[in-house]
Amino acid sequence: MITVAQIAETLSSVADSQVYYINPTLTQTKVASFEYLSSNDAFAFIESSFPTILNINSHDLLTSLPSLSTGVSKDKKFIINVAVSNRDYSIVTAFKDLGFNLLISSNAKESYDFSIVSYLLAKVSNQSVIHFYTPSKESVTPYAQKSIAELYQSFDLKANADELESAFAHLKPLSGKLYSEFELLNPSGWLTSQSSFEQVFVLLGVNSAFTEALQKQSHGIISIKVYRPFKVSKLQTLLSGLKFSILQLVEQSSINLQFQPLFLDLIDVLPTLVGAGKKIITSQLLSVDSSNAAHIVNTLVSNGKIEKPIQNLALGQPFGTSSSASTAAAAEPKVDECYLKILQQIEPNLNILNYLSSNPSPEYSYGKFLYDESQRSELIKLVEARLSSYSGKLNDLLTQWLIKAKESKETFDATELIDQLEKISSGNASPILSLKEYFHLKSTWIVGSDNWAFDTGLTAFHELLKSGNKRLKLLIIDSDASVNRKQGKKNLGLYAMNYGNSYVSSVAIYSSYTQSLTSILEANSFHDGPAIVLAYLPKSENHLDMLKETKIAVDTGYWPLYRYNPTLTNQDDVFKLDSSFIKRELQSFLDRENKLTLLASRSAKLEYNLQSYNKKVERKIHQQSKDAFHALLDNLGGEPLTILYASDGGNATALAKKLGNRATSKGLKAKVLAMDEMSLDDFQLETNVVFITSTSGQGEIPGNGKQFWDGIKSSTLDLATLKISVFGLGDSKYWPRKQDAHYYNKPSKDLFNKLKNLGAGILCDLGLGDDQDADGFNTGYNAWEPKLWESLGVSAENADEPPPITNEDMKLNSNFLRGTIVEGLADKTTGAISASDQQLTKFHGIYMQDDRDIREERKKQGLEPAYSFMVRVRLPGGLSTAAQWLKIDELADSRGNHTFKITTRATFQLHGIVKSDLKETIKGINSAVMDTVAACGDVCRNVMCSAIPQNQHLHNQLVHSSKVISEHLLPSTTAYHEIWLNDLEEVKREGGPKKIKIGGDALVDAEPLYGPTYLPRKYKVVIALPPYNDVDVWAHDVGLIAIVENNEIVGYNVLVGGGMGTTHNNTKTYPRTGSMFGYVAYDKVHLVCEKIMLVQRDFGDRKNRKHARLKYTIDDMGVDVYKGKVEELLGWKFEEARPFRIDSNIDYFGWTKDENGNNHYTCFIENGRIEDTQEKPHKLGLKKIAQYMVKENVGEFRLTGNQHILISKIPDEHLSTIKSMLAEFKLDNLNYSQLRLSSSSCVAFPTCGLAMAEAERYLPVLVSKLEEELEKLGLRNDSVVMRMTGCPNGCARPWLAEVALVGKSYGFYNLMLGGSYIGDRVNKCFKTNVNEEEVLKILVPMFAKWATDRLDGEHFGDFVIRAGYIKPTLEGKYFWDDLPEDI
Repeated sequence: MITVAQIAETLSSVADSQVYYINPTLTQTKVASFEYLSSNDAFAFIESSFPTILNINSHDLLTSLPSLSTGVSKDKKFIINVAVSNRDYSIVTAFKDLGFNLLISSNAKESYDFSIVSYLLAKVSNQSVIHFYTPSKESVTPYAQKSIAELYQSFDLKANADELESAFAHLKPLSGKLYSEFELLNPSGWLTSQSSFEQVFVLLGVNSAFTEALQKQSHGIISIKVYRPFKVSKLQTLLSGLKFSILQLVEQSSINLQFQPLFLDLIDVLPTLVGAGKKIITSQLLSVDSSNAAHIVNTLVSNGKIEKPIQNLALGQPFGTSSSASTAAAAEPKVDECYLKILQQIEPNLNILNYLSSNPSPEYSYGKFLYDESQRSELIKLVEARLSSYSGKLNDLLTQWLIKAKESKETFDATELIDQLEKISSGNASPILSLKEYFHLKSTWIVGSDNWAFDTGLTAFHELLKSGNKRLKLLIIDSDASVNRKQGKKNLGLYAMNYGNSYVSSVAIYSSYTQSLTSILEANSFHDGPAIVLAYLPKSENHLDMLKETKIAVDTGYWPLYRYNPTLTNQDDVFKLDSSFIKRELQSFLDRENKLTLLASRSAKLEYNLQSYNKKVERKIHQQSKDAFHALLDNLGGEPLTILYASDGGNATALAKKLGNRATSKGLKAKVLAMDEMSLDDFQLETNVVFITSTSGQGEIPGNGKQFWDGIKSSTLDLATLKISVFGLGDSKYWPRKQDAHYYNKPSKDLFNKLKNLGAGILCDLGLGDDQDADGFNTGYNAWEPKLWESLGVSAENADEPPPITNEDMKLNSNFLRGTIVEGLADKTTGAISASDQQLTKFHGIYMQDDRDIREERKKQGLEPAYSFMVRVRLPGGLSTAAQWLKIDELADSRGNHTFKITTRATFQLHGIVKSDLKETIKGINSAVMDTVAACGDVCRNVMCSAIPQNQHLHNQLVHSSKVISEHLLPSTTAYHEIWLNDLEEVKREGGPKKIKIGGDALVDAEPLYGPTYLPRKYKVVIALPPYNDVDVWAHDVGLIAIVENNEIVGYNVLVGGGMGTTHNNTKTYPRTGSMFGYVAYDKVHLVCEKIMLVQRDFGDRKNRKHARLKYTIDDMGVDVYKGKVEELLGWKFEEARPFRIDSNIDYFGWTKDENGNNHYTCFIENGRIEDTQEKPHKLGLKKIAQYMVKENVGEFRLTGNQHILISKIPDEHLSTIKSMLAEFKLDNLNYSQLRLSSSSCVAFPTCGLAMAEAERYLPVLVSKLEEELEKLGLRNDSVVMRMTGCPNGCARPWLAEVALVGKSYGFYNLMLGGSYIGDRVNKCFKTNVNEEEVLKILVPMFAKWATDRLDGEHFGDFVIRAGYIKPTLEGKYFWDDLPEDI
């Protein structure tokens, strides 16, 4: 509501409250001081100790109730403005027991005023405030901002004064009205002096149609404006001044209980409140509007006049449906249905197996559940058997269902799936459709009585707990009113808590409605085992006796109120006592559970020793079992075969494991190890050994075989009793020069010859696999393996084998990117995660790496590699606030390696994050309103755009498009929130308490754009604004070129099919520049990006990841065919491309001013590394600048695709300060050669696992040596685009540079020449395997020739082509053609 937002904007700075706006629209004008959050458990992201929440609705607030009641609000003071949904005020009573102030406004003017009152209350009270309002289009004349600020600043609470009364009185001079907790309305709708009525209605809710209908009949209406604190004395004073005979308590609520919360609030004082001889009636309003209001009022008034009025009438249509005049209905709830009402409120389509009224036995209820599960298991088998016979949408739906059904904790609405099956005429679907009711996956609730606590019922309860089923919920309604427990009755809560795998809560709805609602919400969202809710509802002939029995049971501790969740990491929150008394046996349980935990928490050493001891015992038991098993196999098995491998990329490892599996299936006693896991002493005792090794570096053995090879090559062992064979993996064209040919498969050749020289017998000759063969290394392997089997005397025929697990399998079986990431994070025995999780975490913006500088040293020490993780931020448009910059800076120091990287996709990248710090790092990033989702992986990655400092308006448009595209193509899975943001309890958030439970509130995960297997490979989108191409617009899957008319971006030319990654000497791989598809309007660009992506999703190669990028798909299909597919999905055709001109793809450094008069400074950050050195304390300097920007509320940072930054939007009055800070920290130094200013590199060593050579650490050294020569040639100020990468994957886009060095092995590179200065032409390999000396020897003479022979304005990349040094690459697929003969 705009009036509420206006007050928040005015008072937040004065009150020092941070405003959080929930679910803003894309077109909404953003307020600079506001933070904008998704409704997905927004409270867990809030850091401020005094937050103001705007635009949250009833549903989102209700789902946050467990978080608010468990401790999120413990050290915070909230002002929460809630837009009441559907005029359903059950949301108000849901928060009645939290201790918050609850205000209810009924019109736009009141909403405006109550927003001010909320701030006044918060100023003098320690309690949070929730203001419930109904969204309205009424206009309100705002007060002057200065007046509002002065009103707040002048408000102070006098000694012993009432907070609410003081706030209302303080507001009156400004509002012109003195508000009160209760308002009496007359027939004209305002405060009245009339004091005589036939009937008086006390209304909890706001409904103008209802009040107007009452006013027409001259009945009194008391509207509740403040529900907490609920000042009964004020209401009593108001009623005592009125004459009436009937008092009606009316709640506007969707929850129909035997005793409505409003009635319970007044029950103790009702007799004195109204006096003798007066009727008291409670009723409930559902949806009421002008069409049925009169009828409902007539019904209520008539009911009041009869001798024995009907209590608890529920009148109106269900909320969310249309009303009619004849829809008033009366329904008195059954006493034992009150808990079911709550269940149906939180999730209308729950699967409730039975109802208490039918009271089936526990065995029957659980048996019915088991029967349903068995039927579902049968359905799973049928679907698995027939899945391959279905295709398209039906296959996708069945696959999604299978994943969720097997997981047993996901829900699934199968309506669409069943519809699709029923459309099939084939009888193949009939068996499946006979079980169609079991396609629906829901949280299953069994509703039972205390029979579960006796004899056979307890047996069923035990089996239920033992099952660990993640979808099963049990609501046990205990109606035993006797405080003395029945003989033999077990304490089910204690029993379940001792079992340790279930959520358990004990509730009494007529003691604490809020606690009951919270417990059921928590139980329904618990997915780590069964959930048990023990609900107290004593039977009694007299309804008031039921309330008394409930009070006695809770107050004496017979029925304590508590919640138990064993999965919470913060032990203080595992058990929450919500009442004041507990029985001795429960206290004993808590003492026993807490004692060791408390001791361990006080001593880190004790905790570590306990964990280490447990792991040691575990390993010992596991090893004993393993040894016994292998001893059994030794007695049963055949010939022994040891397979040793050395592998960098994983191919040799996979091949060795496949060979081992085949050996075992043939009856051999096979074991598979990395070479370095075999000692030379043990090696001599082996019988048959096969080596499989790939080739690394300059013909070197891979890292996990180096130690073994170093030992064996210098040894004089006698291996006469040993038989061996060797298979090698290599690439015969990896070193194309004749003098380098001996590097091909050198490790396998050297190893084979050495072992022969030591006397080893030969099982079969050396086998060599060549990547250049039609089937890659498999061509050689398939010829070598049968010879091995023949030598071992077993059949060469291989049994049917499952295909190897691919990335597609990992994605499909990941449960929408969950995998086993949570379990991997919890494993403290290693700093790594599993191979499949390493692939899945990429989708979460995370890569596992290790410090390759110390890898060998750690191996010698018997340690695993120094594993750490790289975390990449999704930052659409490359725009960062100063606060976000400071958060990244902080995380780099507290969690990372004290540096961070500006990437070639204009975002932040943190390195050196250890596994135990990953979750805190992700939380920290999200707390600054950034995230890492889709920063990597087979999805649309970070969308970047040109930085263009000289035109703020155009830059705003570019950033807007970037964000729209990024958000439109964002994956929908809730896995990211569930894994990384689900529990903030253990984190001290700045300015506030610990947090719990965030995200994952969707009932069913689905990927409407991506499907369960996402894309074949990554998908990249960039936006350039001519004449600048600082994003390399031709290099990406989609490149958008902005078309500007009258200083307005009207649309984009669309390039499709760019891509950089290749494999050295694999001619099937190549870099490619994008093909022009045409022009699209500005507001349609996100749809175009979507459809281009969908064609790639459906037609991209999912079998060969080296051929899976969009660039190959478009070449396989043809540009026109691909474009036609896109246009078919769009439903319209691309327009002809508009004219444009690109001048360069570099950044321009220094100060510039935009059209608004703000200043922007483009700062040179060499290779994007933000760090402090003695000569360049850049990280500290930028931190100081960011702190100044936050303090003065000015400026922002822009990140560029060339790895530099802009300090932007600096007003003139702050310019001198910023300039002095730049100078102080050496950030103003632009006295570099144009070669250095135009250079960039990827990270490479020591952290990138794919690096073959140095890049970031070496490029500055090489540039310095080239600069000396350029200075001599007079070329210091001539720009040459030079890039370096440690491998051919092309992260720094080397294939478009005029000069590029692409790592081949340590110290050696392929030298690329001939890219264009504007970035629209791919370069070509000029020389392979060059070292520094050769680079200088080649380039310096070329530069000299360029200096003297170039044409006017001719860039180096064009010159080398014209001069004949290199042929141009006219299309990506011709990248390998026309290479120099002496390459």
